[in-house]
Amino acid sequence: MASPAQDLGPVLDKDGVRLTVDDAIATVTLTNPAKRNAQSPAMWRAFAEAGRQLPGSVRVVVLRAEGRSFSAGLDRQMFTPEGIEGEPTFVDLARSADGELDASIAEFQEGFTWWRRSDIVSIAAVQGHAIGAGFQLALACDLRVVADDVQFAMRETSLGLVPDLTGTYPLLSLVGYARALEICATGRAVLAEESVTIGLANLAVPGDQLDAAVKDLASALLAAPRDAVIETKALLRGAHGRSYDDQRAAERAAQARRLRDLAGLGE
Repeated sequence: MASPAQDLGPVLDKDGVRLTVDDAIATVTLTNPAKRNAQSPAMWRAFAEAGRQLPGSVRVVVLRAEGRSFSAGLDRQMFTPEGIEGEPTFVDLARSADGELDASIAEFQEGFTWWRRSDIVSIAAVQGHAIGAGFQLALACDLRVVADDVQFAMRETSLGLVPDLTGTYPLLSLVGYARALEICATGRAVLAEESVTIGLANLAVPGDQLDAAVKDLASALLAAPRDAVIETKALLRGAHGRSYDDQRAAERAAQARRLRDLAGLGE
């Protein structure tokens, strides 16, 4: 029997982004395989809207893409003089005032920031090319499961740019400074085996097993009580900014909340 969320169809379906919800699992799908899911500001706004429209029942968000490639990066039309209709060109952005330019990039980033919210766990299912903005989108998620044909590459520097869609922080956290610098500065491809070895991906599987592997991981995440997962995720995310003793204190405070909640004494 289908769930009510399935009966209602997609919660969002626009600009190459579709959001569907099935009880505790939401799926965000990139739906423009003809362009290898190339990204545009409209797509970034759709990502942000998907985050805002997540129902409170959702615990796991799966990010996936139709076609052979996860995302080939920026829509190349953005680099042409005419740009994308209805959007500022790169020259327009460059000519804008400092505050306006900063606000424009901040708006672009909004579609990449909500995936690490403490109340959800996000999983990127990545196949084929994940280039530039596509790499950064995969990095926006908590976890990554990759197909054996995956190719991650940060190509912004070859275009004279820097990665600015929130990708530098998670990349550094996952692989360390020296390797992150080498990956970004050279723009080289990181393939499936290496991505697991260096901690960029959690698991690599044959392409025809990608969906099943992500489904199994989502099921495992849902097996634990929601509040325990939320507290644990918050502890781990905050650890980088705390001293050892501060982290110990954070653990004590979180455990006190869990014990009182389990005893029926929580707020």
